Amino acid sequence: MGRVDLDQFAALRTPEGSAALDAATRVAGGDPLTAAATLRSAGIPAGLAAAALTQAELRRRATAKFGPEAAGMFLTRAGLEQATRRVVADRRAARLRAAGVRTLADLGCGLGADALAAARAGLRVYGVEADALTAAMAATNAEAAGLTGSFTVERGDATAFDVSRVDGVFCDPARRSTGTGRRIFDPKAYSPPWDFVTDLAARVPHTVVKVAPGLDHALIPAGAEAEWVSVDGDLVEAALWCGRLADLPRRATVLRAGAVHQLTGSGAEEAAVGPVRRYLYDPDPAVVRAHLVAELATTLGATIADPSIAYLYADTPTGTPFARCLEVTDVLPFSLKRLRALLRDRRVGRVEILKRGSALEPERLRRDLRLAGDQAASVVLTRVAGAPTVLVCQPTG
Repeated sequence: MGRVDLDQFAALRTPEGSAALDAATRVAGGDPLTAAATLRSAGIPAGLAAAALTQAELRRRATAKFGPEAAGMFLTRAGLEQATRRVVADRRAARLRAAGVRTLADLGCGLGADALAAARAGLRVYGVEADALTAAMAATNAEAAGLTGSFTVERGDATAFDVSRVDGVFCDPARRSTGTGRRIFDPKAYSPPWDFVTDLAARVPHTVVKVAPGLDHALIPAGAEAEWVSVDGDLVEAALWCGRLADLPRRATVLRAGAVHQLTGSGAEEAAVGPVRRYLYDPDPAVVRAHLVAELATTLGATIADPSIAYLYADTPTGTPFARCLEVTDVLPFSLKRLRALLRDRRVGRVEILKRGSALEPERLRRDLRLAGDQAASVVLTRVAGAPTVLVCQPTG
């Protein structure tokens, strides 16, 4: 997929560019060479056709995050990858408004996903973005959403913004390098820098920082609430709620089928250790990353079978939005030969392979099992008291 520069972006906003975008939208999602040839055959210049196809493809992908409004947005690949899903951004904006925030600085606003959500919630938002193209796109996205009176964008250095102008700050530091687009895993290399980001809480009483879900807990500022969010089972982000916004140490928020479920706790508890029991619970990744497995175990009357593995075991099934429940039918020390024989005897031809604490590659194991049959099963690769173990399971009702 090509990149769009400022000149191409300006061209896309002309009547000719709008027509090119419409044509590109009709052919997006198919073979890119065929799509490009179709636009050129319609008389669209090659450069404009490439820019339009890039936007059309990004908009098609963005629908999963933004819904129908993606069709009118301007996007970059890196900006889309880091942008917050609308359902998550809307929840964050609602929480900020409920906390009394009325003016918000979005430092490093990117394409404007979070700023637009805040503006829709009634906040006055000042976006700051260092990249010229991204800033221009964010302003255009505000215009397309009819929110230019509530969300304005300035190109500049986020660290130079006068935060005394606002009563709340949101910051989503860039976690990809400029130019290459490669992921940055060291928070010290974020933009704005991590030290500046964490210092915001001391300067603004309502501060929220969006961070990568894999953030080391040791980097969480003292007194901050760390929240991990999943959407339909996919872990999508973490956020640090600082100052007056911090309610408790850890929170796991699970958004599933339009409903919101939250589990909270200290993040420091340890679940009791016990044997494998009849039912296995596979916790949602937000629960695992928030270190709230022990809290979930308490609600389920469950234990863990290995101190380092986040599978839970109980004698009875309990409905919960925070974990998937499977019934354990067989427990055996890992042995490819024994597992293959057991599945053959059960006529299992389809397996779902889950793993925690195992170095085995699921697809290689699937090939090695040489499955044949009309039944299905879940195979769980794990450890029990430190020993490699395989569990054969069936889903519960």
